[in-house]
This record gives sequence, structure tokens and C-alpha cells, in this order.
Amino acid sequence: MIARLLAVLMALCLAAPALADELRPTSIQFVQTDAQTWQIGWKQPLSGPADNRRAMPQLPDICRIEGEPRREMAALAIIGSATVRCSGDVSGQSIAWPALAGQADAIVRVAPLGRPVQIHRLTAAQPHAAITAIPSAAQVWRSYFVIGVDHILAGWDHLLFVIALVLLVARPWPVVKAATAFTVAHSLTLAAVTLGFAGLPQRPVEVLIALSIVFLAVEIAKGTRETLARRLPWLVAFIFGLLHGFGFAGALREIGLPEGEVPAALISFNLGVEAGQLFVIAIVLALRRALVRIAPHREAAALRVASYAIGTAGAYWLIERIAA
Repeated sequence: MIARLLAVLMALCLAAPALADELRPTSIQFVQTDAQTWQIGWKQPLSGPADNRRAMPQLPDICRIEGEPRREMAALAIIGSATVRCSGDVSGQSIAWPALAGQADAIVRVAPLGRPVQIHRLTAAQPHAAITAIPSAAQVWRSYFVIGVDHILAGWDHLLFVIALVLLVARPWPVVKAATAFTVAHSLTLAAVTLGFAGLPQRPVEVLIALSIVFLAVEIAKGTRETLARRLPWLVAFIFGLLHGFGFAGALREIGLPEGEVPAALISFNLGVEAGQLFVIAIVLALRRALVRIAPHREAAALRVASYAIGTAGAYWLIERIAA
């Protein structure tokens, strides 16, 4: 049984490189350029050949596409765009992505001229959203909290870092302190980038994020040997959290922030990330405790296999991002 669980863990970690940066929601941008003209753009991640590659957003009833939509292939995604003419105010109208299925979701960014940007999250159960004249603060808080949770759970590189941190530290309270230090650190850099006080090119940031995962995997593989990461895990988490904050900023840059509600969006996004992290921490700690109770003599071997799997995923990303 334990061997089977380890095999599943290894398979998931080795599959992760293919999904590291593409497990993001469908992204839709609806931007007004003059009184009647809008630009619609979308990025649809592809999970397999069965995906509908001709899918596109469903526009408000008063809007029509001019000409043919433009589509091009990107890495595991379809990027589309079109010019749209609307015969009146789109407030109160609906925008949708009908192609959603299962646990998939979509983020819609609506940017009317002279009014605040608004963000909506679509799901398979509710694939449409009503465009409002002015987005409410509650809508911003709710949407960005969910985006934060989704980003930590669907972003394999950030997720593996958190899992590796839990496996390294093991004890609940030190793990929570380290995870909170990670959140505080990435919140600082995320806010600094968003407000224009700092910035780094995305490519080296992604390379260093992969390197942080390899570093923690090596620390786990060292066993019980005393190292800085074991003595002061919160410090290591804080240092790497500053780096991961630049990665989160890249994700938020794709989604966009609502004008007039930037502080609410940043705080709720970070709270969502922290909630997602605590959920992952609870699951990993519970699995490790169950392993210790069922087969305590297998714990060291399980940690070694997990460190190799995490390290392999991190090394793959590192090489892939350096070579890209």
C-alpha cells in the first residue's frame, strides 16, 4: 500500500513539469476602445486533443464581432482576439465562456472607457457573469480570494515549494510559521511590483523559483542532518518568498487589477494564497502522520522518494526555463 502511494506521488511530480505554468484558468479580456468599439481577447489552456479549439467567449446580446476572429497556437494554449461593435451600454449585459467543464474556470476582465476595471470568475456551474456599471468591493474581494486559492493549488511550482517545506520541517507549528513567513515575503514583493516600486524580468524569476524547489529537495534528501533550512525554516521561506512574489506578480499581471480597488484585490489575493497553503499543509501533515502510524519504518524511505520526485520536477523546470 505504501509503495503504491509513493508511486502515485512520483508519477504526479514527474507529470508536473508539463503542467507547471499552464494550469491557469481561461483568461478573457474585454476592453473598450471608443463609444461603440471593443476588443475581445482570450487565452484558452489546452489539456488534450479533445478540447474545443474553436471555443470563444459569448458576447453581450448588443455586441457583434466584426470580421473573422483571429486565433493562434501558443504553448499548450489557444490565443484568440476579435474586434467587437456594441450598439449601447454593456452594463447589465452578460458575458460568458460556455465551453467550461468539470473543475475548469475562467477569469474575465472587463475594462469600459472612463470606468473602473472589473473582474469576474466563471465556472462550469456558472459560466456567465453580469457586467456592472461599477464593480462592488465585495465582488473584488470574493473574486481575488478565489483567484489566490486557485493560483497556489494550480501552480505546480509554488505548490511543490510548499509541499517540500512541509516535508522538511514536519512539525505543525514551525511549518505554519514558515508558511506565514513565505506569505508575508511574497506579499511584500507582489505589492512592490504592482505599485511600481520594484520589478524583475519574468524569465530569471521563473528560473530561480525552480532552483528554490531543487534546493529544498536536496535539504530533504540530507535526512536529519542539521542545516540552516532545518534550524531557521522561516528565514529560508521568507527569502524564497520574496522571489516567489515576483512570480505571483506575473500571474496577476495577466489577470489585471480593478482600478480603485487595488488594495482590496492584493489583500484578498494574498489571503487566498495563504488559505490554499494552509489547506495543502494540513493534507501533507495528515498524510505524513498516517504514514508514521501505519508504517513508521518506511518514513525515511518515503521522504527520500518524495525528495527525488520533487527534485526531479524542479530540475526539469530549471533546465527547461534556462533553455527557453
